Amino acid sequence: MTKTATEMSVEDKLRALYDLQLIDSKIDELNNLRGELPLEVRDLENEVSGLTARVEKLSSDLASLEQNIAERKNNIANHLELKKKYIDQQKNIRNNREYNSLAKEIEFQDLEIQAEEKKIKESKAQIEFISSKIEESKELLVKKKDHFEHKSSKLDNIMAETKKEEEALMALSEKFSSNIEERLMKAYKKIRSNVRNGLAIVSIERGASAGSFFTIPPQTQVEIATRKKIIIDEHSGRLLIDNVLAQEEREKMESIFENL
Repeated sequence: MTKTATEMSVEDKLRALYDLQLIDSKIDELNNLRGELPLEVRDLENEVSGLTARVEKLSSDLASLEQNIAERKNNIANHLELKKKYIDQQKNIRNNREYNSLAKEIEFQDLEIQAEEKKIKESKAQIEFISSKIEESKELLVKKKDHFEHKSSKLDNIMAETKKEEEALMALSEKFSSNIEERLMKAYKKIRSNVRNGLAIVSIERGASAGSFFTIPPQTQVEIATRKKIIIDEHSGRLLIDNVLAQEEREKMESIFENL
């Protein structure tokens, strides 16, 4: 008959916690295998998206400038037509007042033409500048897309290779977690989140907790070996177990891992 979490002895609880740690460490290994790739892929995707939006915005600005030039050329054509009209009218006038009035209209049309030509020149300069920026952005976009596709493909391959194993380990972690009382699970998760390598429970190796340079007092080592009490390393904050128990659980879990 399977014991409930509250019916388990301290030794059973320590074994259950260490088994869970071994499983979660396997999951951590898979995450480490991916390394910074997920973040790199996400950053590159954002860069590609940003550059694409930039090219679209610059292209839209370019189209607006070209439309503006077309409109100004149309305005010049209208001013030229009016100028011609006034010049033709000058040929038929009979007094200086009318002639001078038409001359002012002609001068005004010339000024309007000059203003339009100046604005066209400015727009063409802007077009040249924006066109160069579009080319630069497109070149960078091609490079970023290639980099993104390379990194994304690499991540997809790793994900494909590890997906089945990770899913099996996640299911196993959930199964083993359900056999541990809530108080211990909260402590386990809190310790895991506070330590760099995610090891919440470690064994005693050569008189010190695994991965630590701080020696465990002999009396404390004896207490740990009795498996009658849950003991926390005062230096690292991790839960401690004896090496024999750890070795037994490692061998047991290796067998389980091989059959996943």
